[in-house]
Amino acid sequence: MAKAPPISNRIRELRESHGNMSQAALADSIGVTRQTVIAIELGKYSPSLESAFRIARVFGLGIEDVFGWDAPAAE
Repeated sequence: MAKAPPISNRIRELRESHGNMSQAALADSIGVTRQTVIAIELGKYSPSLESAFRIARVFGLGIEDVFGWDAPAAE
């Protein structure tokens, strides 16, 4: 089984705070499928840089306001 990427996100929280935007509406606005949005939201898939910027712009935020890097610290 593939390990989940160390990228967290606030997409669900942001969708809810933007009038309960549906996953389908977000998908349409950034040009991907609803299944892609679901996978990104659940942390099972890392978005392309372009998709990450598009998602951030939908919510009027910077990319780091939407996504976080949760990689363990190097020893």
